[in-house]
Amino acid sequence: MDEERALYIVRAGEAGAIERVLRDYSDKHRATFKFESTDEDKRKKLCEGIFKVLIKDIPTTCQVSCLEVLRILSRDKKVLVPVTTKENMQILLRLAKLNELDDSLEKVSEFPVIVESLKCLCNIVFNSQMAQQLSLELNLAAKLCNLLRKCKDRKFINDIKCFDLRLLFLLSLLHTDIRSQLRYELQGLPLLTQVLESAFSIKWTDEYESAIDHNGPPLSPQETDCAIEALKALFNVTVDSWKVHKESDSHQFRVMAAVLRHCLLIVGPTEDKTEELHSNAVNLLSNVPVSCLDVLICPLTHEETAQEATTLDELPSNKTAEKETVLKNNTMVYNGMNMEAIHVLLSFMEKRIDKGSSYREGLTPVLSLLTECSRAHRNIRKFLKDQVLPPLRDVTNRPEVGSTVRNKLVRLMTHVDLGVKQIAAEFLFVLCKERVDSLLKYTGYGNAAGLLAARGLLAGGRGDNWYSEDEDTDTEEYKNAKPKEELLKPMGLKPDGTITPLEEALNQYSVIEETSSDTD
Repeated sequence: MDEERALYIVRAGEAGAIERVLRDYSDKHRATFKFESTDEDKRKKLCEGIFKVLIKDIPTTCQVSCLEVLRILSRDKKVLVPVTTKENMQILLRLAKLNELDDSLEKVSEFPVIVESLKCLCNIVFNSQMAQQLSLELNLAAKLCNLLRKCKDRKFINDIKCFDLRLLFLLSLLHTDIRSQLRYELQGLPLLTQVLESAFSIKWTDEYESAIDHNGPPLSPQETDCAIEALKALFNVTVDSWKVHKESDSHQFRVMAAVLRHCLLIVGPTEDKTEELHSNAVNLLSNVPVSCLDVLICPLTHEETAQEATTLDELPSNKTAEKETVLKNNTMVYNGMNMEAIHVLLSFMEKRIDKGSSYREGLTPVLSLLTECSRAHRNIRKFLKDQVLPPLRDVTNRPEVGSTVRNKLVRLMTHVDLGVKQIAAEFLFVLCKERVDSLLKYTGYGNAAGLLAARGLLAGGRGDNWYSEDEDTDTEEYKNAKPKEELLKPMGLKPDGTITPLEEALNQYSVIEETSSDTD
């Protein structure tokens, strides 16, 4: 009945009546996402009628009402046939200011029309394969990038940027060709990075360092949403960058990583929004070539260095092991380097562990990121080792028992999800410089057996990667307990069926194999 009345007015009424009836329809169906199939034909005709109104010279308020109803109707995939024609798509592009290269965004009164048109395009592109093909034909990605450039450094147009970015994200998600076009032809990497810079109001203090105001206000909801959409679009643009990384791209990736470091050190309007913002930053950091992640840490300034020296002197002399990591003025310092961003990643990881669910989607990206950072960057590895595997003092409880980060990660080493337990074990193994004896010291043999078996290291040894030979000092508690560790040894079967230490069993099989190969 609502569609029938609205259709009658749309076909025969004047602009004021059309605006009123469509506003009523929009108010009533704002939260409608499922539609009655009996009225499907009426909704199709209403869509067609609205497009005929939109090509007329009508007031801006009437255009907004038409687009609001069109957005609601475009949630229904079955009524998109009359919407997804080239002519109708072009009407929406014109209203969204996507057709005019030289037209600036000066008329504030037109902003609601632009936003509603972009919202309609988001729904239509997401729900219609025909619209996705037309987007390629109409070169929609290039038009969206042009609109973003018009928005550069402009205030009060975050909604326009937000839905422009959401549409770019959808296009790059649905079409791999558009990812390549955005990356190379449209220079999407620097463009989207600049959008993030603008959203965060970044002020650079050095080539890859930004000023952080720990006492500053949180991001506004609009800035946060805009940044999240830009992060998602950038993820699609850079999803294969670790495969095709060229030296000439290093600067741009480092700039992006520096922006993401800034992102990790600021907060959104709510705790949930902050977590969503940081989660998307983690996902995007996973696409950055690991050699460019060195900008996540940075040397201290002269003032910070002086403050660190003062703090070190204030620590008791019996705390020498803890002196390397200092918290001063909200800054996490290690070995003369600012480790704030790495500390945020570590805290983010622990929160995801504590959630106790969706580990594969929520936890593995940050664990993988920290593992690769640790493998490639010595200072990051040493800092994380200090935080996750501090000098071992509790030698009475099993490694998986307790509430420390180490205990939580050790428990994950026997998780039912193969991917989760593999990356948790790999992270701890890298922190131990891929030395089996060090890993067993912190995790126990039973927890580490899966990783060691997969790597052929059950008998001991170390992994394939090279690490610096800095000392791993033992506490007095561990030195006293160490002789008792040999109560548990990996065992194997000898050829005669008796049990013996695994290394001895393997040696006997090797002798038999060599003897067999010498006989004719």
